[in-house]
Amino acid sequence: MVKHIVMWKFKSGEEENMNKFLNGLRSLKGQIPEIIDMEVKTNINPNDGYDAVLISTFNSLEDVEKYKVDPRHVLVSSLCKSIREDRASIDIEV
Repeated sequence: MVKHIVMWKFKSGEEENMNKFLNGLRSLKGQIPEIIDMEVKTNINPNDGYDAVLISTFNSLEDVEKYKVDPRHVLVSSLCKSIREDRASIDIEV
């Protein structure tokens, strides 16, 4: 199994769009069959460098790649690309 972890830092003043993006991301659970589990959380510590995190579980890296190109994910992700300052990700075996 693979944990796909992504963190984002959003531009100042984009809180409404950030919430729209995060809710859109949450809605993908149950829609994209490769997603085994998914958590989307916002940071509660204002001193940290990132605003939100996605922790998702897949059977394989191949399934992560299928998820990334799924049109439903691409649509949600397009909003993120316009409102983020930074993004970091990692895939780990569990």
